Amino acid sequence: MWVRVLGSAAGGGYPQWNCACPPCRAVRDGSRPARPRTQSSIAVSADRRRWFLLNASPDIRAQIESFPALHPASGPDGARVVPLQAVLLTDAELDHTLGLLLLREGGGLVLHATEATHDTLRQGTSLLRTLEAYCPVEWRPVVPGVDVPLADGLSYRAFDVPTTKRARFRSGSREGRVVGYRLTDERSGRALVHLPVLQELTPEVRNELDGCCLLVDGTCWSDDELIRLGLAGRTAREMGHLPISGPGGSLEQLARLPVERRIYVHVNNTNPILLEDAPERRTVEEHGMEVAVDGLELEV
Repeated sequence: MWVRVLGSAAGGGYPQWNCACPPCRAVRDGSRPARPRTQSSIAVSADRRRWFLLNASPDIRAQIESFPALHPASGPDGARVVPLQAVLLTDAELDHTLGLLLLREGGGLVLHATEATHDTLRQGTSLLRTLEAYCPVEWRPVVPGVDVPLADGLSYRAFDVPTTKRARFRSGSREGRVVGYRLTDERSGRALVHLPVLQELTPEVRNELDGCCLLVDGTCWSDDELIRLGLAGRTAREMGHLPISGPGGSLEQLARLPVERRIYVHVNNTNPILLEDAPERRTVEEHGMEVAVDGLELEV
């Protein structure tokens, strides 16, 4: 399968419009090596013709324009041929769903989402009801643990990612609020796991990572990162994200797992690993981890 990282930053992108933290200042003034990033989303395909989005960020239009494989073409009868087949959602967060509204010009949208996510988007944010006023939306319920074929030998299995983060909007269930996806190329047997939101690496989540190429939550370097910068009153874990560093951090835990390739995505603008000359970035790389950039392409 082919994978394109369309956006590798957490909500707000990098730099974030209202932030003057050290990484944001550095990328704006060019004082240290760093690259801007848009908000988290990836595209996956088994044949480089039909593509599936995992999350639809507010930057989706620019992300599609930056990737020619997602550009529309004209069919023999002059009709539009759009490579985008469907969107798979990990949760109902705004930075993962606002881009759905920017896809409203299509003839329809196929949306894979859990019942909890669908309920939040319909009854909580009303995003789905707004979208459906412009185009038909076909909801395909995501049930953790069930294998679902997509196209050309590409399939997925969602798995529940437990979270204690406060739900901003009504949800019918605590289960399914956040899921990860294990995508498998049935022809080769190789797998990609997309896990942009992770609060705790439970045994159940670990079981899904065996032998995969892993795109994993890299939101914050330290648990108290946003508190120390005076930008928030909650820790990374309290916001639903496992920090990279420290005892029990993702760096320590992931380095021991039988994972083919480990790449941080959904990186917050405050995270020092965005600075390519930072000691934190060196530490990540010394542990065999990578930091995704927009436009990174993988063949899995």
